[in-house]
Amino acid sequence: MRKMLLAALSRVLQGPAATAAAAGRTASRVMVASRNYTDFANEATFEIKKCDLHRLEEGPSTTAVLTREEGLHYYKTMQTIRRMELKSDQLYKQKIIRGFCHLYDGQEACCVGLEVAIKPTDHVITAYRVHGFAYARGVPVRTILAELTGRKGGCAKGKGGSMHMYTKNFYGGNGIVGAQVPLGAGIALACKYFGKNEVCLTLYGDGAANQGQIFETYNMAALWKLPCVFICENNRYGMGTSVERAAASTDYYKRGDFIPGLRVDGMDVLSVREATKFATEYCRAGKGPILMELQTYRYHGHSMSDPGISYRTREEIQEVRSKSDPITLLKDRMINNNLASIEELKEIDVAVRKEIEEAAQFATTDPEPPLEELGHHIYFNEPPFEVRGPNQWIKYKSVS
Repeated sequence: MRKMLLAALSRVLQGPAATAAAAGRTASRVMVASRNYTDFANEATFEIKKCDLHRLEEGPSTTAVLTREEGLHYYKTMQTIRRMELKSDQLYKQKIIRGFCHLYDGQEACCVGLEVAIKPTDHVITAYRVHGFAYARGVPVRTILAELTGRKGGCAKGKGGSMHMYTKNFYGGNGIVGAQVPLGAGIALACKYFGKNEVCLTLYGDGAANQGQIFETYNMAALWKLPCVFICENNRYGMGTSVERAAASTDYYKRGDFIPGLRVDGMDVLSVREATKFATEYCRAGKGPILMELQTYRYHGHSMSDPGISYRTREEIQEVRSKSDPITLLKDRMINNNLASIEELKEIDVAVRKEIEEAAQFATTDPEPPLEELGHHIYFNEPPFEVRGPNQWIKYKSVS
């Protein structure tokens, strides 16, 4: 009984202090919640790394203006891509995603910086590390994940998988190393032929940079002055081979020889944005093609079948994460320059995680495409026709 009385007395005595502490926490939360847009700066100017130039007298600006609205948009987009790729990793390890799967985490500043610097009417074609580009071009997360799981609601109706995703003015997603580069030049030729003031961003990796077809394409694009921005995403490893072991010259921005080039910090979304604005303006002025090398880094292995640590150390990966992570760099800039608060960015993180979880739920419950549709969409706008199946007695109907 005595212990009970003492405990009750202690609670009474502590009551005012506890109440005050609780009130303080509540006031703190209210103060955070009550911050409005007038508390933040509208924009800030940042110094960015100077680009290395080839056959250019002047390069992109070494300063970049970032508005609060732009910063929040870039942050959410990169965070969504990061979380989407981590969820893809999880679904692959659960054997829900099968086959080839090349993840983009670490390289988010590339696809986001490129996209925000061009117009929706411009064109993009890339290789097989495609998920981030598909999202940046407007494909919803749920249809990307559904495509990865082979479901009917996928952006290619479950038939394309990780390497083949498409939307308006986005041409994939190409599995053959370097083969998308001549296609990109063809898209640029169409832009010029139809007299449209549009450009085509044609991307490839350092592993594809030694392909002969790329140099043939350089030559044709230069002869015809095509509005094509050739972009080498140099993430330092072509599969498991470092660039130093694969290339006699690792100055990929100079590989065009007679085509001007610039080397860009691909881990900084503002550097990529400013360089892309410069490159597209060059093309739109009728000067012909230009070449960009984006120096970047992938956190995962080449694909999900590659652990990524047999040819590089865990310490190397961790060092890049700690010093050069594109999302952390943008986050620090925004907070330190009063463009956003930590709490606001945390709210974005929570919303992104929720979106990814809901998308994953859709991607794992949506039905697979029926077998009867196996032959559909072979051609565009053609009358239906029959397609032979595994043997001559099995036939499928193909509908455009």
